[in-house]
Amino acid sequence: MDATTDKDPLVQEQIYNALCYLGESEPEEILNACDEYLRQHDKLAYPHRVIILKAMETVVKDNIGLLEKSTAKVVIFLASNEMTKSKEVIRDWQQAASNVLVAVGQRFINKVMEEVLTKFQPGILPHYFVMQTFANLSVSNVFGMVPFLNSILGTMLPMLGMAKQDHMKSVFCYALQHFSESIQEYLANLDKAPDPTVRKDTFSNEIFSAYEVLFNSWLQHREAKLRLAVVEALGPMSYLMPSEKLEEQLPKLIPGILALYKKHTEAFYISKVSRLALPPASARSGEHPSVPLTVKNHTEVLRCFTVLACSFPDRVLAFLLPKLESSNERTRVGTLLIMRQIINSAPSQMEIKKPFILSSMKLPLQDSNNKVKRAVVQVISAMAHHGYLEQPGGEAMLEFLVRQCALPSEPPKKQLPDADDLTSDSVQSISVNTLFLLSTTVDRMNNVLWPYLLEFVTPIQFTNALTPLCKSLMYLATKKQEEGENASLIRYDLNANLPSPYALTTRLLVVSSQPYSGECRGAAALRLLGVLHYSVHPALDQLWSKKVPLLVEHVEENTESSLSQKEWEEKLLLFLQETLVAVSDNTWICHFVTEMCRQLNSYNGFVLEKNFLYKCIGTTLGACASKDLVQKQLQELLETARYHEEAEREGLASCFGICAINHLEETLAKLEDFVRSDVFKKSVGLFSIFKDRSDNEVEKIKSTLILCYGYVAVYAPKELVLSRIEADILKNIFQYFNTKVLGIKVETKDLTLKLCLIRSICMISQAIYNGVKCGDFIFSRKAELVAQMVEFIKAEPLEAMRTPVRQRAMITCTYLVILEPHLSDPDRTELMDTCLAGVLALPPLEPGKEREESGGDMLYGDTISALKDLLKSLLQRNLTPHGLQDMFAHLGPWIKSNKEHERQRAVEVSAALLDFYLSKLNVSTVIPFYNLGVLIALFSPRCSDSLASVRQHAVDCVYCLLYIQLCYEGFARDHRDEMVEGLKALKKGLEEPDFTVLFHTCNNIAMVIGKRVPPDQLMSLLLAMFEGLADPDKNCSRAATVMINSLLKERGGVLQEKVPDIISIIHSKLEEVDEEHIRKAAQQTVYILASQHKSVVVSSLLGSALPFDSHTCAMWRSLATEPALTSQILEQLLEKVNRDVPYKESKCFLLGSGAERIATPLPLAATCALYEIMSAPESGAAVLGLYPPLFVTLLLRVSCTVGVQLPKNLQSRERRSSSHGLAPRSLHPCSRAVETLKVMLARGGSEEVARAVGNAGGWDLMASPERHHDGVAALAGASATRPSPPSWFAGPSLVTAETFFLLQLLNSNVVNDLMLLETVMDNMTGRQKDACTLVRMLALRGLGNIASGSPEKVRKHGAKLLASMVNGMDDKDDPHNLVALEAMSSLSKLLDHVEERDIQSMLLHIAIRIRPFFDSEQPDLRQSSIVLFGNLSRFSEGNCEVFFEQILNGLVTLLLHLQDPKPEVVRACKFALRMCGPNMGCEGLCDMFLNHLREERSLHYGEFMNNVCKHLVSSRPGPWHRRCPWGSCWGPAPVCPPPSPSPGLSSASP
Repeated sequence: MDATTDKDPLVQEQIYNALCYLGESEPEEILNACDEYLRQHDKLAYPHRVIILKAMETVVKDNIGLLEKSTAKVVIFLASNEMTKSKEVIRDWQQAASNVLVAVGQRFINKVMEEVLTKFQPGILPHYFVMQTFANLSVSNVFGMVPFLNSILGTMLPMLGMAKQDHMKSVFCYALQHFSESIQEYLANLDKAPDPTVRKDTFSNEIFSAYEVLFNSWLQHREAKLRLAVVEALGPMSYLMPSEKLEEQLPKLIPGILALYKKHTEAFYISKVSRLALPPASARSGEHPSVPLTVKNHTEVLRCFTVLACSFPDRVLAFLLPKLESSNERTRVGTLLIMRQIINSAPSQMEIKKPFILSSMKLPLQDSNNKVKRAVVQVISAMAHHGYLEQPGGEAMLEFLVRQCALPSEPPKKQLPDADDLTSDSVQSISVNTLFLLSTTVDRMNNVLWPYLLEFVTPIQFTNALTPLCKSLMYLATKKQEEGENASLIRYDLNANLPSPYALTTRLLVVSSQPYSGECRGAAALRLLGVLHYSVHPALDQLWSKKVPLLVEHVEENTESSLSQKEWEEKLLLFLQETLVAVSDNTWICHFVTEMCRQLNSYNGFVLEKNFLYKCIGTTLGACASKDLVQKQLQELLETARYHEEAEREGLASCFGICAINHLEETLAKLEDFVRSDVFKKSVGLFSIFKDRSDNEVEKIKSTLILCYGYVAVYAPKELVLSRIEADILKNIFQYFNTKVLGIKVETKDLTLKLCLIRSICMISQAIYNGVKCGDFIFSRKAELVAQMVEFIKAEPLEAMRTPVRQRAMITCTYLVILEPHLSDPDRTELMDTCLAGVLALPPLEPGKEREESGGDMLYGDTISALKDLLKSLLQRNLTPHGLQDMFAHLGPWIKSNKEHERQRAVEVSAALLDFYLSKLNVSTVIPFYNLGVLIALFSPRCSDSLASVRQHAVDCVYCLLYIQLCYEGFARDHRDEMVEGLKALKKGLEEPDFTVLFHTCNNIAMVIGKRVPPDQLMSLLLAMFEGLADPDKNCSRAATVMINSLLKERGGVLQEKVPDIISIIHSKLEEVDEEHIRKAAQQTVYILASQHKSVVVSSLLGSALPFDSHTCAMWRSLATEPALTSQILEQLLEKVNRDVPYKESKCFLLGSGAERIATPLPLAATCALYEIMSAPESGAAVLGLYPPLFVTLLLRVSCTVGVQLPKNLQSRERRSSSHGLAPRSLHPCSRAVETLKVMLARGGSEEVARAVGNAGGWDLMASPERHHDGVAALAGASATRPSPPSWFAGPSLVTAETFFLLQLLNSNVVNDLMLLETVMDNMTGRQKDACTLVRMLALRGLGNIASGSPEKVRKHGAKLLASMVNGMDDKDDPHNLVALEAMSSLSKLLDHVEERDIQSMLLHIAIRIRPFFDSEQPDLRQSSIVLFGNLSRFSEGNCEVFFEQILNGLVTLLLHLQDPKPEVVRACKFALRMCGPNMGCEGLCDMFLNHLREERSLHYGEFMNNVCKHLVSSRPGPWHRRCPWGSCWGPAPVCPPPSPSPGLSSASP
């Protein structure tokens, strides 16, 4: 309880619930606890005290029987104190305490009154809630409280004058009201009261005294609430007032109370008091507290009028009936409600007033107000119960009731929140219920309603009331039958106005044709018809008793959506036919059909019912034996028909058709007679237009007649009608259709006429088809009719579909093509193309006016269905693979259309055709489905179409095609293949437009196709699939590539022979389609093929025209994707390069010209292919793996193609390609080889080598015949000085180019790094025997390069190297001494590193060998030999005498060549003399050589020679004197110092 102070309402509620829950088990303890808590917490705020008091009230109420007196006293004392603790009115708190006292007072009234009366002292105004507690106690415990009321009233009456505040006056009124009500209840139950002596008089005076205060004083108060409290009290008080006093007060009381109506919006209590005040007062009735006060007031007012009507009937009617003519709607409605009340509550007083009351109702019966109508219906209901409708004038009341049942339904409209207007639907609903209740519950109405209600069955204006009418009549008729067998017979002798049996039967049968209209009137009408069978015709008892329940059951088992209207009408017509057979009375049938025709015009607003009635007339005429009557009725139908209504034309035509079943001759004759009648007696020429009918109506008549012939053909017996079709029916049809103006046939433009012609021909075709089952029939006019339909379709506009002409014409053709003879191929082709173009090319349907005008999607859907049926019909005539191929030859362009809606329709139609083909296929022998691949290729790419519906239908097409193939392979049609069935599961993946999902699904579809397509179909499938690469829908072209590659992966291994064709197709498609995704996919295709057939792919690509175009280049580059495959391709290309000769020689046609080298095509193409493959970055790994053979082969290729020319045809082709900008790269053999070598180096990781060679101009040198070896040397030099792959030098022997390359290697230390020195040196030594001088020369240069590349190895191989040099100098096949020159240059480089012992043995030979070159005419030879001689002088120490002779022999030559015109020779001489000086034995001469023959100094030759001679002469004799040939001529040298060098001998070089 401490938690009651929580402010959260949820917590407070939980505390209250908890206390109540505890009080259920321990009420005494909880109540005592609450008492103790409230007493101890006197300062607790009243909102929290209220929670505890409410809990105490609930505990007391629930456990009043278990409370002890002691506990009750405690609770009473606490509640009394809580209630009066505050003098101010605190309603929640004090009300809660008062409620506790009232709850305890249910059992302990004396204890409660003992406590509360202490608070109610005479002369002291009591607490507000003391009076309220008294009032509530008087209601809750009547028998306990009434004995206290006399004393309470006595004490209270003086206090009334003391009450000044409104709230105290109100509580006194409240108390007096409840005291009076309690006293009335006590007096009404005296037999149960504790004191039965209590009388009304006991309280009358006190009550009257209080009445005077309330009525005379308080009732006039300006406060409305107080006045209302007074009024509420006066009502019960008036029961206790003395009768004489009440009568005295009535003249004042009633006007006073009625005057309050103007002051109060809530009038219930005023009405109640008015009713209570009226004499004689009626018994008190209970009032439910939930009933709204407005309703209570309504009831009280009606009770007032009841009281008045019982006492003053004439005056009340005189007051009320004129009010029915009031212009105020509320007045009229209120008056009618009061009339119903007094008719029901004062029947005896109103008995003699019935005619007067009925006559006064004429005006309300004509009222159009819905509220008034409802009130009138309620009055009629009351009248029916009290015999009013049996009086004259009662029929008008019933007619009014039926008319309200027939009110049309109103469209729903938005009602305002405060709107109380009734709709006609609600009036109709009330009327329907009233009619049914009067029929079934008011027995006295049976003879009134039967058979009178039958008069309302046939009039068309009561159609909406038929359901309740039929239900009421069926109940009444059934009740009549229970009274006696003939009681239900309709007594026409007593009821002349009743409809005839023919009229009833016609009406009920016709309305049954729309069984769910008008609240399912069909079943009700049929049930009534079944009940009336004896009245219609005695012979129908057995038939209708059996058939009618079946018809009703059929209606009830279905719904409006599930019931087939056609099937239902057929059942009704069969029922009618059986009825006519059962009657077998021609007179009756004649009357029956006459009545049917008479009712036709009444159905003008009900087109469906009228259409069915026409069929009924046709059926009945067919059963009529009187041919005259048949012709008469047919003539009448033709003359009275409303030809401008479509339903009328249909109905009339169907009537003629059904009638023709039994009266074919009469029907055809009547149609021809009608044409010859007045209507058609005038021609329809240009100058003679109908005067009595418009042109339009004439066209409609013609349309109807044409349609009649169609229906006649359908319905008439086939054995009779077939012979009349071409002779009569078609002749007349076209006579009506074609109009002649001045002898010229003019085709009508009337749409109705055209549609009727189409339908009529369709029906005639159906009739022939159904009839030829009995025998053969050759329809000679078939081609003519098909051509006419084609013209109709062509005439329709392609921009929109506004009429059903296309659809109807195609349906007609569907039946025509089935008939014999076959259509010719041109006619068949034109029919298909026209229909496809007329439907598939239509623009997509858009919302708006066109949709509304044309019937929207339904017409489009029906037209597509008609197209499907027509194509199926055509296919049925040739159900073979050829027929299927022919069909899709026409559909193919539409399937691939770039317009989405055309593709969507075409694929939808295709799916339907293939499904039809599969369903009709019956393979007796296993035959090949030769066009499977082509058809699958047509549809499978559409599985990724931009439209989801196309994707779904495309899968269905592939599904059907694969099953058709299985059927042709011998499988049963119901066989299910697991893989093919998997296609259905893949359809879900095609719902979303995610490209990844789409193409993954397409790949899976291709896998299924690949596993199920037979081998002989694979190539045709692929070829057709390649055509899909040019599809306008990019998604589909992508899907085609995905499927092609998937198929090749799956089945490409068997296509080796077809690879060249496939490569050629890929190339052509790349030329045709310029899309990036196509190029990439095509490259993937080439790669897949190459992985399966490397050699064939390489050969096919090498066969491409040179120069390779961009597409061929792209295909070559695709082979660089996977390293292993790329390596194999490169090896094959290397083999192609090496296998064939690089060129062929041909004599030039110019006289005297030498042979010309022409490149062979295969190596050239292979070189180009190598370039393309290695230009792809992905080829790096493969190039690196094949670096050595690639390098060697390409280097050899470069050398072999130097100076080689292109063949003439390629030269012209290259020029043409260059002029068109198609060949940016040269096709020249050497240039191509150089480019390929360059790209090989770059792709193999030697980019720096290629760059260095390029910077040095080496690539250009290589292509030059004169400088080729320099280019190769640049390549070798760059390769030797830069990091390169470790295996690329291990290659086979080359010739010149290789020699160049190897000599450069020997110039570098790389040979040591690679441990190849010996190998290379042996290779170079072996080349000294080469037939080519240049090779021998380069070999020596390479051996000489060892001195710079691997100087430390020269000593090891010195002897071998020296021998090679000597051999080179001794070369006999060297006319120009180029080999000797290279040998001398190389030997000069080697001498710095060879062992002395190795050179000693060859020194003299070398010196002698080179001596002749001193005087050579070639500067290079002079220079090299002199330099070598100088270098040899270093090794002369061990063989001084021998070499001195060589010096002596060459001295003069050397001195002379100091004047050589070549500076390099002069420098060589200076070097040789400086080197030889120390070995000449003359120190002065040696010094002079060293000083004056330096490189940087110039020489005064004359002075130098003079000085040399002086030194030679002045020098002591030495060995050179003795050996010199001219030494003996000299005398002994004088002893003198050598002359000092003349300053003029030499000078420093500038």
